[in-house]
Amino acid sequence: MLFGPCNCFGDPSSFASMCSGGAGFITAMVGAMVAATRTGEARPVGTKVPQVDKLAVRMVTDNVIIQFVPGETRGSLTIERRSTGNTRPDAPPHTGLHGEWGLSMHAESQIGGDVRNVLIDFGYTSEVLLNNMDVLAFDPSRIDALVLSHGHYDHFGGMVGFLKATRGKLTPKLPFFVGGEDAFCLRKNAGGNFGALDRKAILDADLNLMMADQPAIVADHGFTTGRIGQVSFEKPLRATSEIVGIFDGFGCFPEKMPPEKNVGDYIPDDFDHEIATAYMVKGKGLVVLTSCSHRGVINAVRAAQKASGIDKVHAVIGGFHIVPPLDDAYCRNTIEEFRQIDLDFLITGHCTGDRFYDLAREALGDKVIHSAVGMRFVFNS
Repeated sequence: MLFGPCNCFGDPSSFASMCSGGAGFITAMVGAMVAATRTGEARPVGTKVPQVDKLAVRMVTDNVIIQFVPGETRGSLTIERRSTGNTRPDAPPHTGLHGEWGLSMHAESQIGGDVRNVLIDFGYTSEVLLNNMDVLAFDPSRIDALVLSHGHYDHFGGMVGFLKATRGKLTPKLPFFVGGEDAFCLRKNAGGNFGALDRKAILDADLNLMMADQPAIVADHGFTTGRIGQVSFEKPLRATSEIVGIFDGFGCFPEKMPPEKNVGDYIPDDFDHEIATAYMVKGKGLVVLTSCSHRGVINAVRAAQKASGIDKVHAVIGGFHIVPPLDDAYCRNTIEEFRQIDLDFLITGHCTGDRFYDLAREALGDKVIHSAVGMRFVFNS
């Protein structure tokens, strides 16, 4: 069955239930049929992940802007920093890089002469995402795959506007990876409605929706972790609640969700759909792009190691979601885990708390780097 009985929960966080009328139910059924024909399982990793000769990770959207700090080299890592924009003597600045609460990363990888480009997450607003792409001269026609780490506004909020602005520019049937049906559920936080991922916008943009609940190859060069297991000491904060069902055209299909989550009301969000993206840099090790780490940043790294069969971790980049009420003891436990992993670089951004950064710098020194909008990290084999 393509579409099970839709759930009538009234009006969760201002989304009207589609069960209120026959037309809504038919629309939902048609939408489910279209989604089924354009949704597939991602290509599994198999026994060996690709090895890239070079990987460059650019922070397209992030919380922080850092001005007038020169680039540098630390070992084999090249760090490129960008000022916000161009100025001229006859007019005030009219454009520049913007920071906001959100995250989007561009990963450019190379194997021999073969280059792949992947956009991971979309930030909080399309205005900031599109502005920064323009300033950074990032051509959307170059994109080989899109990855969404999880269903939170600060990672998918810019998606719909991005897809509208790039209509006709993206490669037809471009793969769009998510960690599972759970990514589409409606969510709320302490402030109320926290939105839902727009499945119709993805399909209308002529993208192929790829379910990657298991480790999957991305654009031939990288891979996703699949579902991130809870194997470390970590007890991540549960910042949102989710509800199963289709409401006003948005939501997750009940028959594709675990029965224990289909209870007719909001339940604590376990982020079981969250995925990280990783690359194996030849001779160096794994570079893991964690995005937000709601499942725990150490758990995300362990998932990448398990999926690839590779223990050596070269770098971890992204948000680690270590913020109050998580305390210094939690921070130090995480830092000790990183010390045991023996990584080369720890690049913090987005939802990584300042206290964790301070303690990590104190313990790990120059291995720890603060990311900012426009920064590009180049890893060579």
